[in-house]
This record gives sequence, structure tokens and C-alpha cells, in this order.
Amino acid sequence: MCLTLEIVVGAAVEGKLKADFQSFVNVDSLSGRLNKSAASHASPTTMFPYCARNFTLHRRTLLRPPLSLHHPRKRCSPPSGGQQDQVVSFLQLCVDSHYISPGQRNIELFQQGNSCSYGPLGMELKRNLLSQWWHSLSSSPAQVFGINTINCSEDNAASGQGRFRVVEPKDFEDVFKQEQLSKEKVIQKVRELLQRSSSLRASLFQGALEEFVTVMELVNRRLPFGLAETGLCFQPSRGSGCPAEVTQTSLVWFCSPRTSSQWLHHWTRQRLKWWRKFALSPSDFSSTEVAEEELEEPASHGVRILYRFPWGQEPLETLWMRGNSELLQMHKGVRSKLQSRGGRKSIPHVISVSGNVDRGMMAFLSNSLQQHKKDGSKQKLQQRKVLKLHPVLAPVKVALEIGRGATVELRQVCEGLALELLEAEISVWPGYLKTQPTSMEQLTARYDEMGVLFTVVTSENTLESGLLQVRSRDTAIKETMHISEIKKFLLRYVSAADNS
Repeated sequence: MCLTLEIVVGAAVEGKLKADFQSFVNVDSLSGRLNKSAASHASPTTMFPYCARNFTLHRRTLLRPPLSLHHPRKRCSPPSGGQQDQVVSFLQLCVDSHYISPGQRNIELFQQGNSCSYGPLGMELKRNLLSQWWHSLSSSPAQVFGINTINCSEDNAASGQGRFRVVEPKDFEDVFKQEQLSKEKVIQKVRELLQRSSSLRASLFQGALEEFVTVMELVNRRLPFGLAETGLCFQPSRGSGCPAEVTQTSLVWFCSPRTSSQWLHHWTRQRLKWWRKFALSPSDFSSTEVAEEELEEPASHGVRILYRFPWGQEPLETLWMRGNSELLQMHKGVRSKLQSRGGRKSIPHVISVSGNVDRGMMAFLSNSLQQHKKDGSKQKLQQRKVLKLHPVLAPVKVALEIGRGATVELRQVCEGLALELLEAEISVWPGYLKTQPTSMEQLTARYDEMGVLFTVVTSENTLESGLLQVRSRDTAIKETMHISEIKKFLLRYVSAADNS
């Protein structure tokens, strides 16, 4: 059980004194909503963490607040009637095709670019996308090391980096049970309590700075190199009362001061090229420089990679040229360990590349959706929706179906073929396990909406000659192939698409 407590100090509590605080976090009405029944289930040994936002509104810190993928910009104009229908249809397709779980709140989280409850195909798409992100860094000539830092940290709290604090409710109760305290004392004790508590990270940037000195020794203090990480971060809520969870990718690049500008342009080109590689319509992905008034200190330059959704452009990745002031603040007193090996012995400059995986998934799903009209078919099948996801990203590569013939024997053939494909790491949808009869036209339409690359149908011919029918998602063409050739064909197809 986790609630977000947004503590506001100042005019919001003037005249209300301690009574308002007591009603806000009292064990009987915590956040004005908890009742005695809920409280009675909490044992003294059970910890119910509460995420409390740092309430010191004007506190100055040595380090800037964590990076955020949200940027100040004008609200996109609401979609027109046709565009709104398109958005609703797209989001419903994501639910029906098992990319995201149903529920209005879950759909809203997904559309906002936050982590939500994903279905089986959504989780596989997310895994494929993260795998390709790691592959793009590990296969590049640049020297990049993977790291993994903790989410909840006392260090972040001490430095003011955490926006959300984790506090046991008992600690709040102990403060507000002291009826003799004045309003000022209550505020002081709550502030001290939050300052002592751990905080949840809002970005992965600080973790990379913390690991810099260790990795610097590993590379014999030679530049440049980068530190890469993926993980869950917490962003400010948009009025929901709970922090928004976002799956982020982070590359923090350390280089010499004189080459930082060139490296920023290098990574901008590489990242935009990466996004466009998997796109059906690459022109929907673009990059733009951050306006001077929107720069986050201490960044001197910034670039955003954007995707054009039906409702407007949204950022997928943000690149900042940040100098070295944050690195110096993080490692006070060890300046010599920050210096690179070489004649100048300069302090490295930092370039950060932060990406939103959840919004990236939505971008590729939106970009891959196509609608085709089918003349002469039944009314309900006239509009054929196809998710033409890139073969590398497609969650399901092949669906196995049974046509006409001996069901028991054909099912055994499908089971053997599925095992062979899974051993080759080719994802399979076991359509042969269905119990309700469905026409092949309806099945292929369903698989097109799911983004399945190929539909393989076994029949009596398979038992007699080993031949089966293979249908392509992208062309809708059917061809006959021997069962022994299926695995090689699929591996070559995906490999060719990955290398194109």
C-alpha cells in the first residue's frame, strides 16, 4: 500500500495549524481517505511506505533537481473529430491485441507516456525494444559500460535529488500525536522527518555520476567512455495524486571539453538514426534543438528527438551538453581522480541522453498501424488493420495453425515445430491450441492486428509431403514451403531486416 502525500508549506496551511495536518495524515483518515478498518489491518511490524514529495518549496541545493523528460511546451491542440476517432481506435487496438491491459486509467497512463499494465505482447515488445537499445550501444565503436544503480537512496535525499520520499506512517503518526506542538514545530518535525527519509529517483543521471570515478580507474583514466543503464524512475504526477512511473534509458557520456560539442552532434545523429531504423514512416521521427529559455542548468545546449503522434509531437529522448559542474559537485575533494590521463589533465565534460521507453513503444505502435480496404469481403472485414512492426521488434514472429486434416496428428506436428522454433529464439503463437472453430480469414485478420509476421498453416499435405502454407503479414501473399525450411527462412528474414 503506497500513497503519495503532497506536503505544501506556507499559505496552504495558514490558519489551519496542526489540526489540518492531523486530519491529513491521521491513522484514522490518512490523506483524508483512510478509515479505521484499513488501519486495523496494519500490524506494528508491517511497513506501509508512503511517498512524500519534498515540501521545501524554495530550498536551494548544490546539485540541480533530477532530469525530467517532461519539458515546458505549449499544449497540443486537441485532435479534430476524425483524429480523435483515430486515437480512440488506435488505443483500443492496443488493448484488444494484448499490448496493454484494459481499463480507462491504464489507457490514460499509456497515452501519457508512463509505465502501465502491459499485456503479454506489450511486455515482449518492451523487451525487444530494450534489447535493441542495449545492442545499439554495445555494437557501436564507442566504449560504453552497463551499470545498475539502486532506485531508493538516502544519498539522493541528502542532496535534494529525490522528489518523492518513502516514509513509514508510524513516523507521521508520532509527530501529529504530539498535541502540544505549535504549527511551526509540526512543520519543523515533518521537514526533519522527510530529510532523514530515503527518496525515489527521478532519473538515472545521478547514478552514472556516482559510478564515474570507479569506471575511470577501469579504463586507466582515458576518455571518452559512456555509462548506460535502464530502469524505473518516478516523475511528478499530473494531478492523479500518485507519482508517474516511467521506464527510462540513460547514456551518460564523458569526454574532453574540446570535443563535447562534436560528441553531442554524434549522439544526436546516432539516436535519430536508431529510432528511424525501426520505423515504417521514418519522417515521423525528427530532432529539434531546445530553445535557450528551456535549457536545464547547467546545460549549455540541448536536443530533443520527437515523434509526431496524431495529437501532436512528443519527446522520446533528450540530449544535454552539461559541462562538468555536476561531476565536480558529486565528487568534492577528489579532483585528481576526475582528471583524464594526458597532457592537459582536464576534467571531463558530460553529455546525457535520456529516453522514455514507454512512449517509444507507443510511438512504434502508432507508426506501424496501417489500414487496408478489402473489396468484395464481408462488411466487418472490409477494413483490415495491420500492425506492421519491424521484424526485430515484432513480439510474435509466427503463428501456427491447423487447417484441414487429422487434428491430433497435425497438433503433434505443430508442437514439434513450435519447440524447434522456440529453441532458435523465434517467438511462436500457439494458434493450434484453440478450441473454438474460426475461419482462416478471421484468424489472419486477428494476427495482422497483433503484428504477427507470418501465419503457418499445417494440413493433410503436411502429413503426406511435409509441405505447409506460409502467409506474410506485410504482403498477404501465401506460399508453400517445406517444414524443414521454416526455421531457416524465418531466421534469414529477421536477420536481413535487422541489417537493412
